Amino acid sequence: MAHHDFHMPVSEAQVRALKVGDTVTLHGTLFGIRDATQIHMFDHGRKTHFDMKGHAVIHTAPNVKKMPVSNEYPAGYASICIGTTTSARMERFSRPLMEQYGVRLIIGKGGLGRESQKAFADLGGAYLAIIGGTAALETTWITAIEEVDLDDLNPESLWRFAIKGFGPLLVAMDSHGGSSYDRVMKAAEGRKAAALAAMGVKA
Repeated sequence: MAHHDFHMPVSEAQVRALKVGDTVTLHGTLFGIRDATQIHMFDHGRKTHFDMKGHAVIHTAPNVKKMPVSNEYPAGYASICIGTTTSARMERFSRPLMEQYGVRLIIGKGGLGRESQKAFADLGGAYLAIIGGTAALETTWITAIEEVDLDDLNPESLWRFAIKGFGPLLVAMDSHGGSSYDRVMKAAEGRKAAALAAMGVKA
């Protein structure tokens, strides 16, 4: 397994070099996005002025504090706790994020489904997994909230974070059809079958 340090944005070739089991640390810029953000962008036709081509998005609705705009708080927000939410309910947005905005990496908890896996293969993307309960640590990797768009949806706004050493994150789904979630499921099914057989139960 390999480790990759990415200074954002990244190219398709860099992302296609990732394999399930690799780790990634991100530097530079990260975009925060969640359910309402994407519903408004893709179902209601709202646009953002952010250039997300070659970038990563993280599934989050951060806990922030309103502050006077300053060099320390350029967007007028201080980060209190920036955690990650479960990705599965945002499955249908993976392809449009990649096709329309050029997003390459999606960060979240719990993985995505078959349509996202196909989008990663077709367009060159990957899913980077975060373990639940690490919000306090994640927050230390974010150095500033640089800008915010669609802020009437707060906290499900579209956030632009400045990051340093964001990771390591696990490559859980790659552009080659690899998925750590599939591997875990197959292993669990195998153990279940063995356990049932040992008890004399027919599956």
